Amino acid sequence: MAAGAAGLAVGVLGGVTPARADAPRPATTACPAALAGKATCYTGQDANGAHYAIAVPDDWNGSLVVHAHGGPDLGDASDPARSLDDLGRWDVMVDQGYAWAGSAYRRGGYGTRMAAADTENVRRVFVSAFGEPERTYLHGQSWGGDVAAKVAEVYGQRMDRPYDGALLTNGVLAGGSRGYDYRVDLRVVYQYYCQNHPRPTEPRYPLWQGLRATSTMTSSGLRARLQECTGHASAPGDRTPLQQRNLDDILAVTKIPERTLESHLRFATFTFRDIVTDRLGGRNPFGNEGVRYSGSHDDKALNAGVERFSADPSAVRDLSYDSDLTGKVTIPVLTLHAIDDPTAFVEHEAAYRATLQGADRDRYLVQTFTDEHEHSSLSDSEYAASVAALDRWVRSGRKPLPQSIATSCETYDRTYGTGCFYDPGFRPSAYATRVNARPGGLRWPALTAEQERAWSHVDGVGIAP
Repeated sequence: MAAGAAGLAVGVLGGVTPARADAPRPATTACPAALAGKATCYTGQDANGAHYAIAVPDDWNGSLVVHAHGGPDLGDASDPARSLDDLGRWDVMVDQGYAWAGSAYRRGGYGTRMAAADTENVRRVFVSAFGEPERTYLHGQSWGGDVAAKVAEVYGQRMDRPYDGALLTNGVLAGGSRGYDYRVDLRVVYQYYCQNHPRPTEPRYPLWQGLRATSTMTSSGLRARLQECTGHASAPGDRTPLQQRNLDDILAVTKIPERTLESHLRFATFTFRDIVTDRLGGRNPFGNEGVRYSGSHDDKALNAGVERFSADPSAVRDLSYDSDLTGKVTIPVLTLHAIDDPTAFVEHEAAYRATLQGADRDRYLVQTFTDEHEHSSLSDSEYAASVAALDRWVRSGRKPLPQSIATSCETYDRTYGTGCFYDPGFRPSAYATRVNARPGGLRWPALTAEQERAWSHVDGVGIAP
C-alpha cells in the first residue's frame, strides 16, 4: 500500500474544494462486521463538511472503488453514519481486494452536481492519505447511479484521467428532468382519486410543489392517507369496493408496482418539496400538459379532472443542468439492473443507452440485466462479477459480452452463494413505453454537451451546493 500524508494541491477544480493540506487525516474506526480482520477502516470529514468512510483491505489489490450513494437523503446536514452503512452493504468490493471510499455528501436534499463533487473529493482524500491507486472505478446505485454517471462525465475527461471505469447499478439514469415524470403523474392521479393530499379543508397548493413548505405532515401521516383512500396495507378482502377501485386505477394509470406505491408517493411529496422549495426557490420544473392518462375505469373523466400545469423553463434548465446526463463519457461503463426493479424502472437503462447513442459514445457501454425484484441491493455474486468484468475490460481493452459476465458470476457464487440471475438476452423497452413522454421527451440526451457548456456560463445556473 502506498502511504503519504501530503495534502492535495490547493485550488478549486470543477467546482470541487480539495481536501486542505492541514485537514485531519482519516481516523481509524471499527469496520462493518463482515470486514473485521480483513481490512482497516477510516472515517473523516472533508473541507466541505461531507462525512466519508474509507476501507483498505489487508490484501489490497492496488485499485480503488469510489462509491456514490442513492437517495437523496433529506436531512439538513451530512450524516456521519451513511457512508459506513453503505460500506457494510457493499463490503463485497473490499472482500474482493478493492479499497473503497464513499462520501455521505455535504448536506441532505437534492443536488446531483454537489454529490458528484463530494464523490470526487473523497477520491482526493484517499489519494492524499494513501497514495494514487493503480486504477480507480466509480460505483453508484439508485440516484447514486446518476451521481456516478455525472462524475464520469464531469471529471472523467480531465487530462489526468482520475477514473478508469464506472459500474452503475439499478441507476436512475434518465436524469432529473425526465426521470421523475412518473411520480408527477402519481401525484396528480392520486389526488384526483383520493382528494386527501391536501384535503378540501386544508390550505390548497399546486401539486407540483409536492407539499406546501409549511406543512408538518410526516411519512406516517402520508401513509395513513394512502391507507384511507386505497387500503393498500390491508388484505384485498378487507378493502372497501371504493378503496379497491381507487387502488386499481392508480396502479393501472401510473404503472407503479403496488409494493412501492407508498415510497413513490413519499418521493412525490417530500423530495418534490425539497427540489421545488429548497433547491429551486419555489419554481416548478415539472409539467403534465398534453399528457393523456389511460388504464382507468373512466379515462375521459380522469383526463378532464386531473390537475394540469406547465413547467417554468428556468426551473427545467436548472434541474436539467444539475442532473441530466450528456452521454459524453470516455471510460468504460458497465451497468447492472434488475428487470423487475420497482423503484428505478429498468426502462431507465433504455434512456441511458439512447443518451450515449445520441452522444455517439455507446461504444463505451455494456448493459447487463438480472431477473431480480428489488431496488436497493442485488446479489453479492453479481456485484463481484461486475466489478471484475469492468476491471478486465479496462486492463485488456476488450469489451465484455453480457453472456460472458453471466458465466463468470458462477465462480463468485461459489464464494458468496447469493445467486446469479442474469438474463443476457434481455433488452428494455424505450423509456416512453413506461413513462408518459412530455414535449421533446423522445429525444436523447435530455441535456446535450452544447447546452451544458452554454449554461455553465450563466450565473447561478443549476442547484446550489
